[in-house]
Amino acid sequence: MTPDHVGQYKNAGYTIVPGFFAPREAAALKREVDRWVTAGLPRDVSIPDKKRNLQLIPLWPHSRLFRAVPFHPKVVQAVSALLGDPVVKILDQMFYKPPGDGMGTNWHTDNAYFRIADPLRGCAMWIAIDDATRENGTLKVVPGAYEREFLHDRDPDSDHHIRTYLDEAAAVHCELEAGGVVFFCFGTPHATGPNPSSRGRAGVGIHFVNRDHASQAMRAGDRWQHVHLTGECATGGQAGVRRVNLLRDGDGVRLIGIASRIHGMTFRP
Repeated sequence: MTPDHVGQYKNAGYTIVPGFFAPREAAALKREVDRWVTAGLPRDVSIPDKKRNLQLIPLWPHSRLFRAVPFHPKVVQAVSALLGDPVVKILDQMFYKPPGDGMGTNWHTDNAYFRIADPLRGCAMWIAIDDATRENGTLKVVPGAYEREFLHDRDPDSDHHIRTYLDEAAAVHCELEAGGVVFFCFGTPHATGPNPSSRGRAGVGIHFVNRDHASQAMRAGDRWQHVHLTGECATGGQAGVRRVNLLRDGDGVRLIGIASRIHGMTFRP
């Protein structure tokens, strides 16, 4: 995360960081997502009979690796630089667009769900699990629109999402190789397209907020996760003298040393 990335985020409401995760790290993340898909964990949230949009939310109960990802030093440094301290992780989810009939996620802003006063003080980290292109429906955002309040309605293509309608002529298609990341603030309109290609495409979204700017409902309620990454409540993933560690082996990144209870974090669905 460079000063240019931070500047773009604060001016345009998003920034793209290719190669954020090393190739072995990206491969390890993909293996976890492939495991979920093979096991049938993601749920199809689409309404049309001939299209599919698979979602798994939350992620932390299903993977020690993804439970550790927010504590990756690069992630902590990035969200601290973008949001200011103290930073709390509040949500993690995965969308999988199957090959051929994968349906996109319609335009919306995260602040339509989270409702914080300053949308720049909350951000999503969207991880390209597979190579993401215009052809397979990569993430797209509208730069500089984060201060506008968009009217949202129930999404007729989803069993529980909401959506907004806008002129997407100015949209930026965030094409990335696997392991690349897009950070965008809660006010930035974003969507993904359909995946008519012959290979599935997955993206993981992890959401963070500066706790001092979180809504009262977000601070007090049980709806959101409360995982402290920076500030006086942060532990860096420590549990006693044991830590969450990402170590490299011949097959990629392997998670070891995670304790059954991680102090300083309360995991809530």
